[in-house]
Amino acid sequence: MTDERGRTWKRGRAVALLGLLVAVLLVFPGLVPNTPGRVGSLLETFLPWLGLAVPVLLVLALLRRSFLASASLLVPVAAWFTLFGGLLSSGGQAPADAFTVVQHNVSDVNPDPAATARALAGTGAGLIALEEVTAPALPAFEAALAADYPHHATRGTVGLWSKYPLTGVRLVDIRPEGVGEGWNRGLRATARTPGGEVAVYVAHLPSVRIGATGLASGRRDESAALLGEVIAAEPLDRVILLGDLNSTLDDRGLEPVTSLLTTPGPGFAFSWPAKLPVARIDQILTRSATVTRLRSLPATGSDHLPLAADIRL
Repeated sequence: MTDERGRTWKRGRAVALLGLLVAVLLVFPGLVPNTPGRVGSLLETFLPWLGLAVPVLLVLALLRRSFLASASLLVPVAAWFTLFGGLLSSGGQAPADAFTVVQHNVSDVNPDPAATARALAGTGAGLIALEEVTAPALPAFEAALAADYPHHATRGTVGLWSKYPLTGVRLVDIRPEGVGEGWNRGLRATARTPGGEVAVYVAHLPSVRIGATGLASGRRDESAALLGEVIAAEPLDRVILLGDLNSTLDDRGLEPVTSLLTTPGPGFAFSWPAKLPVARIDQILTRSATVTRLRSLPATGSDHLPLAADIRL
């Protein structure tokens, strides 16, 4: 009898240990080193999806008829809901004193930039930030947004359209080492909103690639560090950063930026890829302001979905 009871409790120990490992990785992804291949950043980029390991392990636990394994899976479930459960909420209605901003990588091969611009204008946002605005597409964006957004600024392939006056517009140099002067993907402007002046940054960090050697994100990380230095030196108290940062907020490669700013409120708001979004690599972050609601918008002609956020100053 004792041997049978002992075998019963030993059954499924491997599944139980795997469940505990999933919980540890959810809570402490920083334990995974970033060398070689920036494996840690790769895990952090898709961290919420690690929860899919739980139903797989549950099937194994049921096949083993193991109470130990089944019960142990409560640990990663609790960890996942602690970390991401709050994001399941839509955030409700925007406060009366909030205004809306939109962030969108419009794609440099967008087949209909004018239609994309009209769709974004239809949100009624006070600010619209765009990336991958090519020289041939720029006139279409300017024409479609002119009526509702009389103030705008572009630097390189990033642009900001505003219902509020813009001053102090300048290029933000976030070029990684070895990148030529024609690569301009950052700008800064002061928006005179009804709630006061806000420093608005628009940025497009370098792309990353996933290959056999892992995550190639060195240039992205370098660019993030440069952007972080500029934001840290920003004299205005209130800051809004809108941009394609080419990773999620859990990725340690973005820490030079995310450590300075407040993360958004409820909503996963996955933005990439547009056909089957699995991650939010487009971001809207703030300082001395609160994102009360974040959501992805319907697809345009881009491979990214637009994001909209309600912000309270």
